[in-house]
Amino acid sequence: MSVTEFGGVVAAVPTPFDDQGRIDTAAFVEHASWCLNNGCDGLNVLGTTGEANSLSFEQRSAVMMAAAEALDTKRLMVGTGTPDLETTIALTVLADRLGYAAALVLPPYYYKPASDDGLFAWFERLVRGTATSPIPIYLYNFPQMTGITFSPALVSRLAEAFPDRIKGAKDSSGELDYARQLAEIPNFAVFPSNEATLADAGADNYAGTISATVNIAPVLSAKLWKDQADAPLQDRVLRLRQAIAANPLIPAVKYLVAKRSGNPVWLNAAPPQPQLAAAHRSSLDLLAVEVHQPE
Repeated sequence: MSVTEFGGVVAAVPTPFDDQGRIDTAAFVEHASWCLNNGCDGLNVLGTTGEANSLSFEQRSAVMMAAAEALDTKRLMVGTGTPDLETTIALTVLADRLGYAAALVLPPYYYKPASDDGLFAWFERLVRGTATSPIPIYLYNFPQMTGITFSPALVSRLAEAFPDRIKGAKDSSGELDYARQLAEIPNFAVFPSNEATLADAGADNYAGTISATVNIAPVLSAKLWKDQADAPLQDRVLRLRQAIAANPLIPAVKYLVAKRSGNPVWLNAAPPQPQLAAAHRSSLDLLAVEVHQPE
């Protein structure tokens, strides 16, 4: 990945909290560094896995600054989307000032239904409001959370209107036909949220993957990105993802990071994330052993 491109294997990294709900930036940097040193081309900071929408502007800013001080920002994408335009602009300007490679932006998800024209106007104002901080913007499609789907027509319209700013999308819908449609838009980078899709990245014109479960064994996804024809490896990557996702996803990822790092701070999640039941912890303990077995 060059300094002007963002792509490949990207972990959507979690955010660690102590038992008082304060962010542990040292633990965050340790895990982020481990991911970057073990197969990740880049990281998505403060996405859904990072529990960004449970954090205040000040908390998000603190994480952004801690990451920028410790890590190569050209390998970092950061979530800056909020329901209000002013805060989204402020976070996006901060991301640019700190040198992040890209901003990942949710649609304004409170007022629904949202028309394509309304969404276009909102993103147009975002682009205009950050004109002096021209960080690349990636659309974050996650209709299960937002209740809004970026229509392919709207995405194409935004990409055509703002080709120097609207550069791609992360698609967490799980609808691969939809992701393939977006990938047909010229000069538009598409990242499905399932690392098993790396096996089809060449054929489907994906720019890589942005995934929560990449946090656990990024080296496997890195190998699949490089050798997309390795069917046994694809199967292993898919089975690992499915096994993790069979549990409450964010607490499960954090639990496995705690197992890997030996740091219990990762066992905490911000409400309303659930506590893992004993059965979930037992299955994840077995999975952790399997992940760290030699190939």
